[in-house]
Amino acid sequence: MDLSTPPATPAASTPLRVDGARLWRSLMDLARIGATPKGGVRRIALTDEDKLGRDQFAAWCAEAGLTLRIDAVGNMFARRAGSDPHARAVATGSHIDTQPSGGKFDGNFGVLAGLEVMRTLNERGITTRAPLEVAVWTNEEGTRFTPVMMGSGAFAGVFAPDFVHVQVDGAGLSVGDELRRIGYLGEQPCGTVPGGPYAAYFEAHIEQGPVLEAAGLPIGVVSGALGQRWFDVTVTGMDAHAGPTPMPLRRDAMLGAARMVEAVNRIALDEAPHGRGTVGFLQVVPNSRNVIPGRVAFSVDLRNLTHEGLDRMEAALHRQFAQIARDTQVQVELRQVVQFDACHFDAACVASVRSAAEQLGLPHMDVVSGAGHDAVYLAQVAPTGMIFVPCKDGISHNEIEDALPEHIEAGANVLLLAMLERAG
Repeated sequence: MDLSTPPATPAASTPLRVDGARLWRSLMDLARIGATPKGGVRRIALTDEDKLGRDQFAAWCAEAGLTLRIDAVGNMFARRAGSDPHARAVATGSHIDTQPSGGKFDGNFGVLAGLEVMRTLNERGITTRAPLEVAVWTNEEGTRFTPVMMGSGAFAGVFAPDFVHVQVDGAGLSVGDELRRIGYLGEQPCGTVPGGPYAAYFEAHIEQGPVLEAAGLPIGVVSGALGQRWFDVTVTGMDAHAGPTPMPLRRDAMLGAARMVEAVNRIALDEAPHGRGTVGFLQVVPNSRNVIPGRVAFSVDLRNLTHEGLDRMEAALHRQFAQIARDTQVQVELRQVVQFDACHFDAACVASVRSAAEQLGLPHMDVVSGAGHDAVYLAQVAPTGMIFVPCKDGISHNEIEDALPEHIEAGANVLLLAMLERAG
């Protein structure tokens, strides 16, 4: 050994990095709970599978020395103590509930990236000034219970816990009863955080769209999210026999609905590039092949980057649907069921994400989220930022949802540095 050469030591300028292989293993382990034959995950909110996923997360938190608390709507918060007992916590998180035919990464990546940040700091013996927290938000997907993003909405004060508890699924089972049944009806009041409101909140997530992959970039610095307005629409005509009823005398609810679906698409195209319009649910009554439909119910999902853009889209929706109803001799009723204003994330948090990517030498671009995320509600009560990584072919809410391990690791490293910058 050449004793004249001092041993190598980690350079102070070298950024910390997570254990990407461990993070990937955790994602695959969690994906076994509710695994589907096609390689996806079905772990719907407050089911037995959701309980098992929550139990696994709680066990991992205990192994990492984190303290766990649960609030009145089942949100889970795992805390790593800081050196300053008066400092407000810096948080991260997402959700582990899935769509009926969901994938391994939507939501789960954000939760387990946060856990990996904690594990990495433990291994390096690093104590932050501010406490750190990882949150698991209840019923983000809104598949079984509405409203969507229920847990983070309750945390932000948008939904009262009592309102949340009485929401029911298609079988008439309530959120409150199901939380109690699976053992996750907590006593912590919604929205309260030891030491005061979060100093910052970051959420890592797959993009759920094709922009990053098309650009060949591993990191999206998310500046905000599209506003959303959802409607339930009922078109009422008259059931009649398909044979004896002449075409001009029909009150065909399906014909009216079909033209309205096309109108939703036109309204969104008129608001390019950030307009979105989707009809994802349609129900026909009586749904018989030789009966003219008397009633059709369907959903409308409108999105735009600005409040003014959403106002234009909603006004066009009402105007065009009313004209179509007159033209097809039917009646139409619209009921708004969800409204999120366009979200612009905190400039300092966005800058922290961008700075972390630059420190790590990771190519990146600014992006806007077309999807709703728990971060949208958190932005109402804390400075908030998001980190996107690509997903294969931009596909999500699908069992074939996929991501590259190196992108998952890169996103978690950005999360680590962004949280450290804010936590001290």
